[in-house]
Amino acid sequence: MKKISKALLISSAVIAMTGCSASSGKTEQVMDAQKEFGCSTINVYNAGEYISESAIPDFEKAFNATVKYDVFESNEIMYTKLMGGSAYDVLVPSDYMIERLMSEGMLQKLNQEQLTNLDQISDDVIGMRNVFDPAGEYAVPYFWGSVGLVYNKNNVDPAVIEEKGWDILLDSTYAGRVYAYDSQRDMFMVALKALGYSMNTSDTDEINAAYEWLLSMNKAITPAYVTDEVIDGMINGNMDIAIMYSGDAAYVLTENEDMAWVEPKQGTNIWVDAMVIPSNSACPALANEFINFMVDYDQQYANSEEIGYSTPNKKAAEELSAGTYEGISAYSPRTGYEKDEVFHFNPEMTKKLSDLWTRVKMSIN
Repeated sequence: MKKISKALLISSAVIAMTGCSASSGKTEQVMDAQKEFGCSTINVYNAGEYISESAIPDFEKAFNATVKYDVFESNEIMYTKLMGGSAYDVLVPSDYMIERLMSEGMLQKLNQEQLTNLDQISDDVIGMRNVFDPAGEYAVPYFWGSVGLVYNKNNVDPAVIEEKGWDILLDSTYAGRVYAYDSQRDMFMVALKALGYSMNTSDTDEINAAYEWLLSMNKAITPAYVTDEVIDGMINGNMDIAIMYSGDAAYVLTENEDMAWVEPKQGTNIWVDAMVIPSNSACPALANEFINFMVDYDQQYANSEEIGYSTPNKKAAEELSAGTYEGISAYSPRTGYEKDEVFHFNPEMTKKLSDLWTRVKMSIN
């Protein structure tokens, strides 16, 4: 999750929503949640700035319900809060965290009979979901994307960065002109992919080689390690190259025409954030309706247009790619590329990376 992405300031009005059925994601009230399910309030836990302004009011109107909405800064913070006893009805974690929650018995299976909008999701995104939820029993895709490089076309030769991919981060030509992402998971992914290894490896030699690659990167370019600051920084042209999530990159490209996007040929992380229901949900029936509502075309169009990340809804994605995001390559990450991977939950690898990441960060000083 990437992502606390900046909402796109799009001036066009969100699609007017009228209709006759809650299952189709429309806003006309057609169901009373209290009468239908015996409960009318759900607690939703999502990343910050990761939902359209209209979504919750629309759902509350359609179901005569109340949504209590809370936000988290990272998957790990979300997990810690759950372990502390906090209860929610809908979560929106990333793939590897969903895999962890499933393995620890913290999620319940979805009610497939209520999920009438699943056929609106593209086959490519369903395939990504099936990597961590093979039977499709626990998770429904919410947003998806990739990790790549945003660069200033005036200062970086597109042919060079296309050829070098991640290895351009070892080129001292760009010393002091690069934003790296302050995340051990993402930066070790970059190094492992640059070296031709799986980003899910637990092989000690490969991880150590990635560590050495990151030390070489620090020495060559002295990157600035940032998180959300990268967005405004690249819009303002403060750096020539930045490691970014595709949705944030799409926003940057809409704001600064000098910027371009590349997904390195060595491969990258393709990620999926998905909606799930915790095992201790107090109102799972209404939670299933919320998930079904959020994956419908109308809500996904508004959600994706406003936030900037790629929608799993195939119709909305096609229209946005040809409309609001026409010519914005980062909005439609590649699919089906054999060197791209989805992260798996790997506690052994996480433990190995933790100490090495501290050393990587210390080496920049």
